[in-house]
Amino acid sequence: MNKSLVCVTLLLSISLSACGSKSSAPPSTPTPPAANQGAGSTTGGGTSTTVDASAIYKQNCVSCHGNALEGAVGPSLQKVGAKYSKDQLATILNNGKGAMPSFKGKLTDTEIGAIATWLADKK
Repeated sequence: MNKSLVCVTLLLSISLSACGSKSSAPPSTPTPPAANQGAGSTTGGGTSTTVDASAIYKQNCVSCHGNALEGAVGPSLQKVGAKYSKDQLATILNNGKGAMPSFKGKLTDTEIGAIATWLADKK
């Protein structure tokens, strides 16, 4: 029981520290060509109609789920799309689940939708 308490405390601290790192990094990270399709040279410096889900994952999720979605503190997400639909994943991202925190208010609805779609393709 004591070991479980330590694990939960550790998981919570890592989750909270990962959540606080959403500063102005997304506009400064380069977007890959696939995420840039259809986006011409617009005057909206850091805003775009497409969202790079992979970059958002790296900024917010990698500390618990690993660089290759292999799982670390949190579960593996390599085949999460076989278990959950896009809508279910969006609900989990918005509300949290178990030790995973909610990202509502930390990420925009567009970013949450992009990550949910990206993860739903992992089958």
